[in-house]
Amino acid sequence: MTADQTRTPEVDGAKLHAIRQRYSEEAKKRLRPDSQAQFIQLASADEERFRALVEDPWVDHETLDATQSHFEDNSVYKFFVLGAGFGGLQFAVRLLESGLATPDDIRLADAAGGFGGTWYWNRYPGLHCDLESYMYLPLLEETGYIPKHKYSTGEEIREHAERIAATWRLADKALFCTEVKSAELDDGTQLWTVKLEQRRSRYGAPANLQLRAQYVYLAAGVLTRPQIPNIPGILSFSGPMLHTARWNYGVTGGSPTNQALSGLTNKKVAVVGTAATTIGVIPEIAKFAGELYVIQRTPAYVKRRDQRPTDLEEFKTQVANKQGWQFERQCNWNSHITNSVKPGQVDLVADGWTDMPAYSAVMGSPSHGIVDPSPENLEKHATNFHALDLPHMEAVRGRVETLVKDRDTAAKLKPWYPSWCKRPTFSDTYLQTFNKSHVHLIDTDGQGPSKATERGLVIGDKEYPFDVIIFGTGFQLSSRLGSPAARTGIHILGRDGQSLDDKWQENGAATLHGYATNGFPNLFFSGGSQGTITGNNVMMLAIIANHVTYMISEAERRAGPGKRAIIEVAKDAEEAHTAEIVRRAPFYSALAGCTPGYFNGHGEGVYITDPREKQKRARGGAWSEGTLFFLDYIQKWRDEGSLKGLTVEPAR
Repeated sequence: MTADQTRTPEVDGAKLHAIRQRYSEEAKKRLRPDSQAQFIQLASADEERFRALVEDPWVDHETLDATQSHFEDNSVYKFFVLGAGFGGLQFAVRLLESGLATPDDIRLADAAGGFGGTWYWNRYPGLHCDLESYMYLPLLEETGYIPKHKYSTGEEIREHAERIAATWRLADKALFCTEVKSAELDDGTQLWTVKLEQRRSRYGAPANLQLRAQYVYLAAGVLTRPQIPNIPGILSFSGPMLHTARWNYGVTGGSPTNQALSGLTNKKVAVVGTAATTIGVIPEIAKFAGELYVIQRTPAYVKRRDQRPTDLEEFKTQVANKQGWQFERQCNWNSHITNSVKPGQVDLVADGWTDMPAYSAVMGSPSHGIVDPSPENLEKHATNFHALDLPHMEAVRGRVETLVKDRDTAAKLKPWYPSWCKRPTFSDTYLQTFNKSHVHLIDTDGQGPSKATERGLVIGDKEYPFDVIIFGTGFQLSSRLGSPAARTGIHILGRDGQSLDDKWQENGAATLHGYATNGFPNLFFSGGSQGTITGNNVMMLAIIANHVTYMISEAERRAGPGKRAIIEVAKDAEEAHTAEIVRRAPFYSALAGCTPGYFNGHGEGVYITDPREKQKRARGGAWSEGTLFFLDYIQKWRDEGSLKGLTVEPAR
């Protein structure tokens, strides 16, 4: 690291103090002791009207019913993969490319009706990825596909997932409309028994299925279980409601490919929430709605997108111009968001992510080393990040003033928190939409709607009548103590009937490198806990797929030809890795004062005072020195050559 990367930038101390005080005051407005419990989890709600909001609007049941299933109940497969999004697909591809499996050896299962994960479910108007498509869409180099724009639409991304499945002959290896209920290790056969519930027909009873697998990989993402705020009286609203994660074009008009929302003409529409999803939705609704009301609890910070079509010549000569170009581009981008750029290093992506060095407070950075946890040093550490961040967030707030004409509206749209507290959003039209006379910002000063009535929503003590309410209020989160079983919503029993969730709840996370744990042989999982977070989820999922594939490949080589390998993390190895995570946990202390949101479990940590509980949560953190340092860490483990920390035995 260099002196320039670690010294505190020169800023006005009094101004910095005042800004931090404002941040603190704004965060306190939004703190609630019920944290995650303030939301209604739609899929598990008692009321049918809530559950209906998350029914699959895209599945073609007739086609599924008519399609021959390539799955036999009680069959044995070498690999079972939970999730048919980019996590599951990348893992399957790596298995195939490494020679560990043929397509017939693999089965994937997903609750969705097709491939794509979050990109299957989300098809709302204005949907684009907020990351550059050239480094986000996986396996571009292998498929030869060239994205149409710098930022791909949701439809293009979903189609790319289908392209991957077709290219590697996985299209008929997935069980769709299927929920995994449990995975249990049979200590006798040393195979995993996986129980599933499949609903191929819209009206028929679900089928209970079962398979056995040598290896189980949990690749299901967390952005799949929509939620809405528990607004008193919300069921009394007489008009239609929908969630952006299950967009109902039957209400709004249009379709995923024709986003003319004619059903909203002359309607009063409320959009509740102003996070990344609604940043894309709101400008599209404004084109058609008679009156649009944006209900805001916390303003987003909105940066320029600068969308443009792909220049084919530029793509071939400056982007995809050598072998390994996509991974190099991902690493280059990651070095910028982890504040670890080397002198003279070119910014290959040069987008709105790479110009905010303080975002590394949540991503991790090697530029700070292991942070001394003394109170004095932690305050210095936080001050350094705030000083590094202040010019950036001042520019973000200044952009609001420049683009929004009404001074009062502009003031309410300014974000008062540091960049690392929320995911940035990108739009060339969102802020400008508030200059339209029929678009109204209803700022709730951090409180959200007071209640709902038959006619609409009450904000403070004023009732606003609406014809349609659209929720862009995110997804259910697992707490820091949520195990891979809790994150994926299934029951997992390992050796001697041990519950994976109980293991996490008792002592906190314990893994080798974040992807396997003692007591659960041949079970692997994705996620950032005790691993690395990248800002680009597809990159993270590729890192995990590559590393797990390496573990399995080496283990099978050592077990010998024709023998099943049983791979298990040693207890002392997972505790040693966990100790490294805990030792690095003080780095993330700057997040302590963040406004409640996705990154901090809606502020739940504020209400945890028991030292043991705090320590358990520290075990669930990510590697604090950034992705590239973490890659070096696991590469050294591979180069050592002994699979240190793993026991490998042939099956009995």
